[in-house]
Amino acid sequence: MYGAETSAFIDKVQAFALGMGMDILGALIILVVGWWLAGKAASLVRHSLKSVRFVDNTLKPLAASIVQYLILIFVLIAVLSNFGVQTASIIAVLGAAGLAIGLALQGTLSNIAAGVMILMLRPLKIDEFIEAGSVSGTVTEISLFTTQLKTADGIYLSVPNSQIWNSAIKNYSRNATRRVDIKVGISYDDDVEKALVFLQKLLADDPRTHADPAPMSFVANLGDSSVDLTARAWVNTSDYWPTLFELTRKSKTDLEAAGFSIPFPQRDLHIKGEDLAAVTPPSSSPAKPPVKPAAKPKAAPRKATIGKTAPTPKA
Repeated sequence: MYGAETSAFIDKVQAFALGMGMDILGALIILVVGWWLAGKAASLVRHSLKSVRFVDNTLKPLAASIVQYLILIFVLIAVLSNFGVQTASIIAVLGAAGLAIGLALQGTLSNIAAGVMILMLRPLKIDEFIEAGSVSGTVTEISLFTTQLKTADGIYLSVPNSQIWNSAIKNYSRNATRRVDIKVGISYDDDVEKALVFLQKLLADDPRTHADPAPMSFVANLGDSSVDLTARAWVNTSDYWPTLFELTRKSKTDLEAAGFSIPFPQRDLHIKGEDLAAVTPPSSSPAKPPVKPAAKPKAAPRKATIGKTAPTPKA
């Protein structure tokens, strides 16, 4: 009787282990195949949307990410169903897990919410140069969690969406035109009016500057060593940096060629007559050089007498 019960128990254990092993093997197969399908589907969506013109470049990476995560969610449900978990139980488990994950990953969820707000309000787009807080660069991709930038010196930068959304975003590429400011200083002895006319003509003669609004120049500041002038003009955003560099160089070389001087920092010292007398020592006859004291005569060396006795004085 004991042997039959043991044999039956062993058979049950073997059947349970075999069934559990098959369930685990099936779950692993579903997980691996589903993960592979999710990656392939995301790549297919990303590749298919490249040639679609009516879809903005900012939304293409997001659409691929959404497809990938949706497939992974269905894969997870299929894995749980393979172990006999009911759909209602799956929903309850996912709800509880979602609550726990939401509490644990508040920062990550805030990045998702910030990414959604960025995609809805569109303060930045792909290929635009932005500055948000302490980071700046050209936007290369916007995903659910991060925004990827390429800095001016070619460095890859991945920034959490919440960091960008919670900062003031300065978009240098959004507007079609930008203003160029050329600042230069001239000497106080130069003709200011002629210098202003010269700078205004210098900007107006450049083919990249716009005639409306017309270039202008004005005195910006009276510095310690120079009269600081500023010349302004509007250019296309794509021409901003070349125009700025070229006009900055020409403002120096052409002003000097026209006879204007660009001074360096200096100080002028003015001394009044009474102050000059106070700081100037009174004239007097030159002092005689000090007389050196006479050197002391050296004492004559004594001769030592060996083997002789000094004479005794007589009484």
